[in-house]
Amino acid sequence: MNMIKKTGYFLLILLSFQSCKFNKSEKSESGSDAPIIVLTFDDAVISHYTYVAPLLKQYGFGGTFFICEYPRRTPADTLQYMNWNQISELNNMGFEIGNHTRTHKHVNSMHRSEMEEQIAYIEDKCKAHNIPKPVSFAYPGYDTASLAKVVLKDMGYTYARIGGSRNFVPAQDNLLLIPSYSTTGSDENAKNRIMDILKNSKPGDIIVFTIHGVPDIVHPHVNTSPELFSGYLKYMHDHGYKVIAMRDLKNYIP
Repeated sequence: MNMIKKTGYFLLILLSFQSCKFNKSEKSESGSDAPIIVLTFDDAVISHYTYVAPLLKQYGFGGTFFICEYPRRTPADTLQYMNWNQISELNNMGFEIGNHTRTHKHVNSMHRSEMEEQIAYIEDKCKAHNIPKPVSFAYPGYDTASLAKVVLKDMGYTYARIGGSRNFVPAQDNLLLIPSYSTTGSDENAKNRIMDILKNSKPGDIIVFTIHGVPDIVHPHVNTSPELFSGYLKYMHDHGYKVIAMRDLKNYIP
């Protein structure tokens, strides 16, 4: 009788062990160990509201929309950008609203008071529309300045994005100088470039993408076609990538 009990106990342990192995495999297949993708969208173009946000929601992805206000010289110009009610809706949908300065002026061409004014303008607009104070910033034109890092820190920013075309490595990169890849391009070369970045990524990698309009009618030189963009998102979804907003990096870095 004791032998039967011992045998049954051994089988129970063995089955539990096999179950743990199976669950671990399932976790890996689900993509929990996949690379982390940070999607960021610049300039508040209207396609972010009409096309990008609904597609992100469809996949359950996060994203950061960096807002600025280009001068609107004609009624047609106004129609090409989101208004603040639409930006507020993005916030209500769960997306992050980031700061891209008031007029997209490059920080290396501003003195401190003007820089503070440009940044504070977007903050004030956010406050007026019940949007949380931004904690993420994107440098217009990717241009940086040592003063900008000081101002951003003093104004309570945690993250700031540049260019650089490489992965973000928390152990070596300043959080106020986070590198990113641009998705600009609507041809086969652009597609191959972005897909190579995704396919060559490894568990633990953090990849930040800078995306302008999808499409970008006002600034065609930074356009990303809807067809390619939807293909990138589908690949990320099908391969279990974790797709987040910039503010959510706090959950993945020391």
